Formats: sequence, C-alpha cells, structure tokens
Amino acid sequence: MRHARRRMVRRVARLAAVGGLLVGGTMVTRAVASEPPDVSAAPRTLAQTASGAGAGLVSELGDERTAGHWVGADGRPVVAVTDERTAETVRRAGAEAKVVRHSMSELRSATSTLRSAPRVPGTAWALDYRSNEVVVRGDRTVSTSDWSRLTGVAEGIGGFVRMERTEGAFTTRLNGAVPILSTAGRCSAGFNVTDGRSEFILTAGHCGPTGSVWFGDGGGDRQVGKTVAGSFPGDDFSLVEYANGKAGDGADVVAVGDGKGVRITGVGEPAVGQRVFRSGSTSGLRDGQVTALDATVNYPEGTVSGLIETDVCAEPGDSGGPMFSEGVALGVTSGGNGDCAKGGTTFFQPLPEAMESLGVRLIVAGQQGSGPGAAPSAPAAGGGAPGAAAPGAVTGVDGSTLLARLTDRRNVGPGLLVVAGSLMALVATRWIRAEADRKAYRRHYSATWG
Repeated sequence: MRHARRRMVRRVARLAAVGGLLVGGTMVTRAVASEPPDVSAAPRTLAQTASGAGAGLVSELGDERTAGHWVGADGRPVVAVTDERTAETVRRAGAEAKVVRHSMSELRSATSTLRSAPRVPGTAWALDYRSNEVVVRGDRTVSTSDWSRLTGVAEGIGGFVRMERTEGAFTTRLNGAVPILSTAGRCSAGFNVTDGRSEFILTAGHCGPTGSVWFGDGGGDRQVGKTVAGSFPGDDFSLVEYANGKAGDGADVVAVGDGKGVRITGVGEPAVGQRVFRSGSTSGLRDGQVTALDATVNYPEGTVSGLIETDVCAEPGDSGGPMFSEGVALGVTSGGNGDCAKGGTTFFQPLPEAMESLGVRLIVAGQQGSGPGAAPSAPAAGGGAPGAAAPGAVTGVDGSTLLARLTDRRNVGPGLLVVAGSLMALVATRWIRAEADRKAYRRHYSATWG
C-alpha cells in the first residue's frame, strides 16, 4: 500500500511537471510573438489613446469632410463628419460618427474673419467641435458698442458663430504650483526642461520679459534664475534658466499640495473631453475637462492664439502652473476668468509647441539631468518650493511592480521561470524513481546472494 501511494505521488508530480512545461512554453511563445512596447515613444494619456483613431481619421479624411474629434462620455472617440458616406468610413474604423453641417475649413475660416476684425480686449473665441460652432465670449469689460460691432461681424459669417457674455474678466493670471518672484510680480514654475546642456523652468510668457530675474518664495533672498527666452503676446511661454544650470532633485515632479506631487513621464497633446489637472500656488490642485482647442483670447496686454480651453478653475497666483493628465505634461496656465468659488474658463499654452519653439525637451522620470544618468545637484522648482526638497509622497509614478512585470504578457521571464521549475520537478521525480529502483535492486540482490 505504501509503495502504491509513492508511485501515485511520483506519477502526479511527473504529470504536473509536463503540464508546467507546456504552459511555460506557451507563455514564452506568446511573449516572443507579442509586439514589444516602443520604449522610445513619448508616453501618452489614456484619453489621447482613446482619441487616436479619431485624430488619425481626421488627418486622413481632411478638413472638408470632417470638423474635429473628441472623447465621448463612454471613452470612445467621436469624429464630426459632413456626410453620411464619410460617417460610414468612420464607423468601419471603429469610431463613433456625428454628422454636422459645417466642415473644419468653414470653422477655421470663421476664426480667421474674427481675427481680422478690429481687436476687442476682453473677448475670446474657440472651436466647439461638439456643437459644430465657433463660440465667441465677451467678459464684463467689453462695452455694449464693442459687443454690438463684434456681433455684426459674427452675423456676417453665418449662424454657426455663437455669441456669449461671461462673468468676470479674461486676464493673464500673473502672480503657480511653486511660486517664484521677480520685479514683474509672482508667477509659477511650470515644468522643468533641458536643451542638453543647461536646465530651465518652462512657464508662462506673460510672467516677465527676457532678462527678468527670479527669486525663491522663501523671503525672496535666493536667486532661482533668469528669463532667457519667451513669446508673449501671440504665444504665452517663457524659459527661465536656473542660476546654477541645474534643476535639482525631483526635476520630474510637479507639486500638488500637502507635500505630495505627480511624477511626469512624458509630454502629449490633449483631446476635447479629456479629464485634466492643474496645480497652482493659490488654489492648489484642481481638475476639469478640455472643452475646446485652438482658442484665441484678447487679453488687455495682447492677443494669444492656439490655446487649450478648459473648465478647470484658476485664480490670480496660478499663472504659469502645470497642466497634466495621468503623469503626461500638456500645458502651462495662461489666463482666464472666474474663480474656484464660482467656476470659470481657463486657457493653457500647449507644451509641445512651446518646447519646439524653444528647442528644449521635458525632463521626465528616469531621465533627470542634462546627461544620461546625471544626478542634479540643486532643488527643483517644478517639484517643490525653491530651496526645499521635492515632495516626499509621489503619486502618478512611472514604475512597475514585480507583480505587474510578472503578469505582463510581453515578458518572457514568467514563462521561462515556469519552464525551469517544471524541468527541475521532472528531473527530481526521475531521480527519486531511479534512487528507489536502485535501493530495491540492492535489497533484491542482497537477498538472492545470501
């Protein structure tokens, strides 16, 4: 009976080992066959991924047959099209189609006409893809006569230009996630960037002209850096070079309050309907949605175009602060109206355009410093107050746990481990069987010899 149980155990062990070899081999085969991730590509947000089909279709079909795309409430990409035939093409590609009257070419022609009209400070307009309209807003500073004149221009364009009066005033919110000071006022450190030699703060352009000297907000006695490039109006970005040329520890982190931060893993472009976050020294961390793209705002100081429009609130002191989603940098705070008690509209300078113009790249997780593996030597304004360490508690970190790595189908490691373990088990059962046969033979030989 005891020998029968042992044989049964050995048999089960051998079967399990053979099964493990089959499973492990299948895992390795699938991992090798899977397309490896493109580690060189800049990370994108989930909303950007969801709208990727929409963006590709808009580019392929052209401005005469489409009128923008956005992320629907269910997370699916939606493409505005001008005819049913194009709608069928969109649906076959896996996106949702919405048939509209006016093409992207018509919408952009309308904004061109508005730009050529006499400038009215306190007004703004943007393309509302979802309503297929150009929305023109005027704040409380716009006089009745100016508003009437602009309304006449809109009526001449057509019925797809919607006029709205809004509360508050459209202002550049001078005075951000980490405050920095100059003679021009108080602004915010946005994101840390590098040109490969020196490191900089990328912030809003209206914060101060080239040559502005910036100090930390701890009494203003420590120089952070100096503005060396920028564009405002027209665009709204500037570059502050660190006084010692280095951003410091935590250069890939933006502060969100309470000693916490979000680690930045890449740069991307937003999609209408995407959830985004903004951090600033006045109102802290706030969230909302992207409501429109390619917005134009007529600030008192001048006109800025190509902005991201959102319903995220902001207040004076939040200017230049970072906007991001899921660890991906999207823009820096430009201006807006309202406050965080009543809400309002806030505009952001897109980051890719600013970085391309300035010739810099984002400092992201795992790539701090101007050289590979370089260890920055000074505190980072983007990751904590100047003169202070980066936030200790970090969320949104780009890192994978052991469990995540082991469950990744594209990782051959788990399969190899299963194969190795199964081989060891198979060898062990064979050795145990051979040892048992040898002992049985010795007993039999000893008995027959005697």
